Amino acid sequence: MVKQEIIFVPYPTPGHLLVTIEFAKSLIKRDNRIHTITILHWTLPYTPHADLFAKSLIASEPQIRFHALPEVKNPPPFDLFLKATEAYVLEFTKATVPLVRDALSTLVSSRDGSDPVRVAGLVLDFFSVPLIEVGNEFNLPSYIFLTCNAGFLGMLKYLPERHRRMGTMLDLSSSEDHHIPGYASSVPSKVFPAGQFVKESYEAWVEIAEKIPQAKGILVNSFTCLEQKAFDHFACCCTDNFPPVYPVGPVLSLEDRPSPDLDPSDQRRIMRWLEDQPESSVVYLCFGSYGVLGAPQIEEIARALEVSGHRFLWSIRTEDGGPCDLLPDGFTDRTASKGLVCGWAPQVEVLAHKAVGGFVSHCGWNSVLESLWFGVPIATWPLYAEQQLNAFTMVTELGLAVELRLDYVSTKKEIVKAEEISEAIRSLMDGENTVRGRVKETAEAARKALMDGGSSFVGVKRFMDDLVGEDF
Repeated sequence: MVKQEIIFVPYPTPGHLLVTIEFAKSLIKRDNRIHTITILHWTLPYTPHADLFAKSLIASEPQIRFHALPEVKNPPPFDLFLKATEAYVLEFTKATVPLVRDALSTLVSSRDGSDPVRVAGLVLDFFSVPLIEVGNEFNLPSYIFLTCNAGFLGMLKYLPERHRRMGTMLDLSSSEDHHIPGYASSVPSKVFPAGQFVKESYEAWVEIAEKIPQAKGILVNSFTCLEQKAFDHFACCCTDNFPPVYPVGPVLSLEDRPSPDLDPSDQRRIMRWLEDQPESSVVYLCFGSYGVLGAPQIEEIARALEVSGHRFLWSIRTEDGGPCDLLPDGFTDRTASKGLVCGWAPQVEVLAHKAVGGFVSHCGWNSVLESLWFGVPIATWPLYAEQQLNAFTMVTELGLAVELRLDYVSTKKEIVKAEEISEAIRSLMDGENTVRGRVKETAEAARKALMDGGSSFVGVKRFMDDLVGEDF
């Protein structure tokens, strides 16, 4: 039997790398037709240590190879990143095209006719769509691995259609409602990714969305029972010049991932503290790897926690100093019997713990899936990227989260007041809240999706059969 090599090209930031490499690991464990998965990696200026992170994820995986690309010689100006992040990322990806072409030439030629291994195809992050054309040069099919959800894919399908019809970029002040494929609800402009209200980024989004149908298939980190309407839509439109869509999620990294900056004693302290708390009594607050809030907002959250009266575990990221430096005077003393503040928390372990009953989250999709997996309801506080759309999807479309905010954008520096935060926490932690029961049911559905015969189990098989052929 001819063995297969698959080449992955992830977007080189921790969140994307984590889930993409976890998906690669799951393919190797599942399908003995795979000989090797090669990760092509380049370094972005704002994630200089992402290569070390990626290498740590594959250190115990002999079938996964890491191939670092040379430094990009003419990257786009960093001012573009500060103004229009998506435009910067797209231009940076285009600058990697000759480097990826050289790497593919080497990798493909190394698998000559006498080699029992063949390069089967590419799995690309959606930001890497300019590389589809490079794959075509080597007669290699390209598949998009979407680290987001099916609703986000619906937005990508809708965006160029709207652009051809309207000819204008999105307007945040407009009352325009958008009928996105796969959504039962109309979607307001205010929950679209913030970059789509910046000309250069909007143009980049449209260009990315226009290229996605050139892929041979799209792998979505979600599952049918979670987003039934969206997956039903894509099941019906695969003949409409749109590639097949395969549910493959939830793709989760459930292994302990301690921070390199964390003293192991701090992790033990967090988990020991949780052991002393009653079941479902703790609200966990964390805003992701890039969720840095200013002192005025931290003070409002602190006031909200005191007012709400609930037990809490609060992970605070700061640009400088320790997690307690920006807290109001006396806060830690006043809440010592009910709360714990830390700089980093082992999120998977925390969400898995029986003491945790709610999660105030930035709504990054990895965090959403982790919370659903462990049956912990979320209060939504999106900050950047596609998180506003995720929050809308969870609250309005799926009824699986409590609304704190849907349209908050961190760059606007708006201060959410303590009264609003405490009210959302009370609703989140209400044991009679119907959201809690639905989230528990979704946790069971997530596990069934990955079992033999489940929607994502079948989706992975269909993808692999399409990639390597059922006869291999």
